[in-house]
Amino acid sequence: MPFLDAVLFSLGGNAVTALRLLEAVGVVLIAWLVSRIVQKALIRLSRRGQPSFRPMFYTVARLSHYFLLLVGFLVGLTFLGIDVGKFTLFMSALGVGLGFGMQQVVNNFISGVILLFEQSIKVGDFVELEDGVAGMDNEISLRSTRITTNDNIDVIVPNSMLVSGKVTNWTLRDVVRRVRIPFGVAYGSDKELVKKAGLEAAAAVPFTLNEPASRGPQVWLVGFGDSSLNFELVVWLTPEATKRPATVHAAYCWAIATALAKYGIEIPFPQRDLHVRSVLGHRDLAALQATLHDRQPAPAAAEPAAAELSERERDALSRNDALSDMFAPPPPGQAKPAK
Repeated sequence: MPFLDAVLFSLGGNAVTALRLLEAVGVVLIAWLVSRIVQKALIRLSRRGQPSFRPMFYTVARLSHYFLLLVGFLVGLTFLGIDVGKFTLFMSALGVGLGFGMQQVVNNFISGVILLFEQSIKVGDFVELEDGVAGMDNEISLRSTRITTNDNIDVIVPNSMLVSGKVTNWTLRDVVRRVRIPFGVAYGSDKELVKKAGLEAAAAVPFTLNEPASRGPQVWLVGFGDSSLNFELVVWLTPEATKRPATVHAAYCWAIATALAKYGIEIPFPQRDLHVRSVLGHRDLAALQATLHDRQPAPAAAEPAAAELSERERDALSRNDALSDMFAPPPPGQAKPAK
């Protein structure tokens, strides 16, 4: 066709026709399609294999994507009649010039490659950044990493921050970890009874590991506060609960409150006792008490009694909502967010 042989423009002394341009674009599109096919095949293989191999498949898929696109781009240049060797020199010189203005972009790209090879942070890991953002790593792309928080909010983090900053990876070496849930009881409480209530609270939450025996739940007396005996419920979590710290903490707090109420163990509130007998004599103290009694205002009308809950309402409200959130199915077409 005559219009395919029409010269559109000249590039590097070579006349670029419509046919050459279509061929170059077609080569790049083919490279992109092949890259997509390879990525989907690797993802299917990773799902069939062991979960520990999935980060490796993801790394290979991302690197093969970049490699195939680069090859397709270079082959497309040859269809335009451009010497790839000369183009490489040109790009090197151009890269030096652009490097000063695109340092962050290049830094993020190199950092992304480091993350893919180093495997210190992998897709599926639960990480926490220096600023307190915590969530599951769902994607490591060319420039940034996408972290989904416990509220299903996607946080886009530049790759350079993950390489140069402090990042806590809760699932790097092992998906099982230990948590400590602090609580306090009133002075005079039976500490053995408190321990029994704490262990029953741990047993009521399905996140608790009991095997091996060295990882069973424990109750520690950790200090003596101003108004309370301070305890900690120390438990090892199941793998599926490791990535849901907020939900897990709420579930244990609910179970502890239920167990303490069952045994009538008081959860104290801050209080101060003022002793004035050492400052005033007995006679002066009696006179002060009489004066305060005379000046005391008349008692206010009694507050209406609080409404009582029916058994049905109490049963409905006694549900541990954190457990319901943990086991609730995700919305259609959406992965359950880490918490």
